[in-house]
This record gives sequence, structure tokens and C-alpha cells, in this order.
Amino acid sequence: MGQIMSTNANGSLLLRMASQPLVDRLELKIIHGVPLIHYFANNFAEVERFQARPDDLLVSTYSKSGTTLLSEILEMLYHDGDTEKCGRDVIVKRVPFIDLAIPGEETGAQLAARTPSPRILKTHLPVQILPKSFWEKNCKIIYVARNAKDVAVSFFHFYLISKVHPEPGTWQEFLDKFMAGKVSYGSWYNHVTDWWEKAQKNPRILYMFYEDMLKDRRREIRKVATFLGKDLDDELLEKTVSHTSFKKMKANPMSNYDGVHPIIVDTSIGPFMRKGVTGDWKNYFTVAQNERFDEDYARQMSGSTLHFCTEA
Repeated sequence: MGQIMSTNANGSLLLRMASQPLVDRLELKIIHGVPLIHYFANNFAEVERFQARPDDLLVSTYSKSGTTLLSEILEMLYHDGDTEKCGRDVIVKRVPFIDLAIPGEETGAQLAARTPSPRILKTHLPVQILPKSFWEKNCKIIYVARNAKDVAVSFFHFYLISKVHPEPGTWQEFLDKFMAGKVSYGSWYNHVTDWWEKAQKNPRILYMFYEDMLKDRRREIRKVATFLGKDLDDELLEKTVSHTSFKKMKANPMSNYDGVHPIIVDTSIGPFMRKGVTGDWKNYFTVAQNERFDEDYARQMSGSTLHFCTEA
């Protein structure tokens, strides 16, 4: 048995012995037509039964689309800029990931159930398989979308360090799977467009773009605060901007995933927070890959009113 990093109630890092061997990189499992991480899929019945509360705020994203950045922004707003409260534990404990399930560990749904209100929760689930209670309780939801090329690159690197995923293969092999929707949580194209269509009809959903958060964080934080009905003075705004800079978050063990279960993210292999920029895809896509991707993108996004920024 090996050592596993966890945290105590005060956010201090602790080492403990693993109660089970590290999980295998199993193939994805299809749930309601969506490929999910095998361990998450095995626990999906619990997720479907999840009971939302009316004052819950749900952060919804496709993987690697700004989830952690938005979560930290929300934590600062909820705690009026108190960085000690925002540093009380690792981000996956402060903002429970309801999809999460690892053998022998508390599930994300269980953690969320014992989290006092008002809760900030997160999910990567496509809109059509989100637990019904979020709609029944009329919860507010913030969805963040990121351009497909940068998501593909970031997701490839995440597959390398997150051992609950299947082996990613080569970059070319992974890109082919991404374009075909054969990665965890399925098609990026369906995910972003289905949530977009839902948001056009539901004022309780705020649809945001990761690139906008990088370009003008003050404006986007104001947008979030307005959506929440939260008073936002200049002091809280500047504290939030400072606390959620990429440099600070990358160095913060409560944000950068250094303190979470290494099955979820093994940061000894590579960092969870890599660059936090728009346009990194240019360092990975070949000319041929880019041409093929653009052609496929035009086909898959045909008819959608969604537009993304792919360059800084």
C-alpha cells in the first residue's frame, strides 16, 4: 500500500496509507449514451438520486474549461473576500464534485450531502443527464465554455495525470477520440451547444466563456455577482481578481490539486494547472491536424450560434 495525500478540516496536508491499491485505467462506460469514467459510471445511480437544495449554485463545465477558476471566484464572493475561509481545504472539498466516485473513498455526492448550505457544487455532466432535482429546485447554474482546440490539448494532458481515465495514447490518437466524442463526458460539441440552447430558455443559467474570464476578469466577476444578486464593492472585486490570478492559484495547494487524491490528479507526473492561456493549441496542432479539425468543427457546429475565441 502506498501513501495518499489528504487534508484535515483546517486544510493542512496529511499523509495516510491507502486502504486499497491504486485504481486501474479502465475503459469508459456508457451511461444514457454518454461515455463516463468507469468508476463514476458505476456510481451514477447515486448521482441521479442527488437532492439539490433551492439555494444551491451549480458550476457546470465540460472538462478543462475553467471550472477551478470560477470555483475560486465564487468562493471569494461567498466569503466576502476572506482568503482564510477560501483556504480552509482543497477546492474539491470546498466545492464538491457531485460526479466523483473513487473505490473506497467518499463520493462527491456524499460530500455534497453533508455540506451546509449555501452550497457551491460542480459537475461536468451533459445537460440531458443532470440530476432532475436541480431543475425541480430551480437552482442557479453557471456554465463555462472554452474553445475546443485548447480543451483538447488541456484534456490530453489531464488524461496523462488523472489515472481514473483510460490511457490517452498519442496526441494524434487522443485528438481523434476527442473529435469523435469518445472521451469522458462525450462530445464537446454536444456539451457546449446543448447547454447553450438550455441557457437561452432559462434565465437561471448564466453562460460564460473561459476566454472572457482571462481577458477581462473584473468584467466577468461583476457579471457573476450580478447574476447572484451579490453586492460587489471595489475592495471585494480587487481581492477576488488578485486571489484568482493564474500565478497565485498555480502556487496555492488549496487550488492547484497538489493536495487531492493522486488517483484523481497525480501532480508528480505533471501540473494540474499548466498555462491558463488562450491559444496554447498552436503548440500542439500540426498544420494537417488543424485543417482536419477545422473542417470537422464546421460540420459539427453547423447551425449553432455559438462562437469561440481561439487566440489571445
